Formats: sequence, structure tokens, C-alpha cells
Amino acid sequence: MSSEVEGRVAEVVADVGDNVKQGQVLITLDPQELQFEVDRQRGLVTQVRAQLGIGPNDPPPTDPKKIASVQRAEADLFDADHKYNRAQQMYRGSLISQQQLDEAASRFQSTKATYTVALQEVDRLKALLVSSEASEKLAEKKLADASIRAPFLGAIKTRNVHPGEYLRVQSPVMVIVRTDRLRARLAVPERWAGWVKDGATVDLHVEAFPGETFQGKISRINPAVAQDSRTFEAEALLANKDGRLKPGFFLQASIPSEKEEKTIFLPERAVNYRYGVYKVFLLNGNRVSERQISPAGQTEDAHGRRFEVAEGLKPGDRVAVPISGDLHDGAVVQEQAELNTPAAK
Repeated sequence: MSSEVEGRVAEVVADVGDNVKQGQVLITLDPQELQFEVDRQRGLVTQVRAQLGIGPNDPPPTDPKKIASVQRAEADLFDADHKYNRAQQMYRGSLISQQQLDEAASRFQSTKATYTVALQEVDRLKALLVSSEASEKLAEKKLADASIRAPFLGAIKTRNVHPGEYLRVQSPVMVIVRTDRLRARLAVPERWAGWVKDGATVDLHVEAFPGETFQGKISRINPAVAQDSRTFEAEALLANKDGRLKPGFFLQASIPSEKEEKTIFLPERAVNYRYGVYKVFLLNGNRVSERQISPAGQTEDAHGRRFEVAEGLKPGDRVAVPISGDLHDGAVVQEQAELNTPAAK
């Protein structure tokens, strides 16, 4: 969250770890200068409305001829027009001089221009009223923004300000996380791209609550596959009203599909991991040969923890597991029948 106005922090109402409701005040800024600006803009609006001759809640006039200043200019124009017409008649009868006729004509032209200016002034005041009222509303919004409020239900993760600190516009003040509904980001192997659908229910498991299953629904699917991992991202939304799940948890997910595949699994003790490489010992007669594999993941069931093999083995391959000691490439082994496992020799 950031500040939308400048000002000195008057009070920090909430702190890290607090649960907040939507609209709850978190930080208040000193409102004095902002209140002065609101008062100034309200005074300008009142002044413009007085010039237009309308009340505080009246709409702008639609007929400018009903404005007092325009009516006065129109009356002056009417008087000047009649006097100019009489002066023309009297001049034709040689009752006044050319100078007197010119003075009447000049006054008529002057009052006509004054009338036009009066009409234009009404248009200017109407435009000024719109601008002044917009400035008033903006000043009122800035005053309201002096109280920084929570945009949604959540919990405060970090606080970046202290009382007395002066904030600039867009200064970060807090980080709020929404915990009543979470988004699970899932890395899905590309071979499942045709089987993951929007709206599908997903079973989720986290280490903090072993044995429990949480459910969510697929809401978004990334159309691109990451080149390094050959996976694409799917997002699932899940409810968390009790707040047990924390943002940032690592999770495992099971996505149902109609696709069936045969998978090779190995017991954990049959897999050797060294220097970032997974290897097994493949049985060839009475000897073993080292073989590198690519695991697709791990699972745990009634048979214990097992590795799913993505590459490196095919159905029917026999893998050696030592009863004692260690195996090495080319080692001679002897199968121990009662355990149905080869023994290192």
C-alpha cells in the first residue's frame, strides 16, 4: 500500500500481524493543510455561484438572459438602441447636429459590445463553476485519503512508516496479505498440458499439516511452457477462512484427469543421489552396472517413500539394492532369495 497524498504521519493505528477488515483505518496523516485547501476551494465555488446568482445547491443557469448582469446589459442596450433611432430621425429633420448623432451611435455600439461581453462572462463563470467544483471534490478526496485504509480483508505483513515521518505521494506504507482466499501456483509437466482444465478440483498437501488434504479449483492456466523446467504454471484458488494456511507455504498438488499412464516407481533406498545426479544399479546377470535416471517426483504410501522415474529405466529392468555395504559399477552380486533382493559380494 502507498500514500496518495503528502503529509506528516499523525498516527499508526495497526501494526505487523494485525488482522484488518476492509475499510479499516491503518494510518492517519495530519489533515490540517488538506482541510485548509478544502475550505479555500469551497470559498471559490461560493463566489462563482454568487456571481451567477444561484444558490449552493442550484444547477447552473441554462438561459443566460436570466442572469442579473446580462439583464442590466440588455436594458442598457435597449435604451441605447431607442435613443440612436430617435437621434437618426431628429438628424434627418435637422433637429440635432452630426456630432450628437455620432455620440448616440457610439453609445449604441458600446452598449451592444457590453451586452455581448456579459453573455460571454456567463459562459466563463459556468465553466469556472465546473472547474471549481471539481477542484473542491479533489480537495475533499485528498482530505479523505489522509486516512489510509485497508483495501480488503487481510493481515499486515510489514510496516514501513512511523509517527512523525513525512510521506510523499506513492510512498510505501504497509504490505497487506489477503489470507481468506489464497492462490496456489502449480508447476505442471508439459506432457499434461492437454489434460489440465479450468475449474478442475485440486487436492493440496502442505508439510505443516501432514495427512490433511485441502482443495482448490483451477482458475488460470499459463499458455507458455518454461524452457528450463519444461513445465507450465496453473493457478488454483482455495478458501482459507480459518487462516491455517500461510502465504508462501510450499505444497504438493494432485490434479485429476482422465489420462492413464504406467509409471515406474523405485524404493528410496534403491536410488543414489550424488553431486546433483540420481543413479541406480541395474542388474545384468550376476553383475551390476551404474545407470543415471531422471526422477519425476516422490510419493509416500503404504510401501514407503518411492521415486517416480521419468527417464532411464524401462519396464522389466531389475534394480539392485544392497543388503549391506555399497555397490559400485561392475560389482558381482548374489541374489538373496528370501528377501528377493541381490546382495553385494
